[in-house]
Amino acid sequence: MDSMLTSSRDYAEYVSRALATPGGHLAIGWGGATLYYDCGWLSGCIPDQVKAEVISAGLPVIDSRDLSFEAVWHVGARGPMVAVGELASEPPYHALSYAPLAVVAGAYRTAGAVVFNLDPAGAGAVGRE
Repeated sequence: MDSMLTSSRDYAEYVSRALATPGGHLAIGWGGATLYYDCGWLSGCIPDQVKAEVISAGLPVIDSRDLSFEAVWHVGARGPMVAVGELASEPPYHALSYAPLAVVAGAYRTAGAVVFNLDPAGAGAVGRE
């Protein structure tokens, strides 16, 4: 298993697909890294490698590894899911609804997560919208 975690992987195709998908982003947390694109995802990504690749490509990143379990649970279980490749639900958002990436990223940012390539004012991805 250690060899899997230290090996290199090419994420270029997946990053391109995520950049072309509304709501496409990388989420890094206690369980690892997941790249969201189209209407699906790629989990099991090598966190620091994929993070560097997607940041340089301009893809939004939510890194919640430094948050407490309680903070992640509060945002993740009580808040909405990101609308990836589909329309967002109408507000008000709740645990079973889909919200724009900026809304969910804003909740994680407020909880203390580090967010890259997304305007803190909620206007969208920097350089993409």
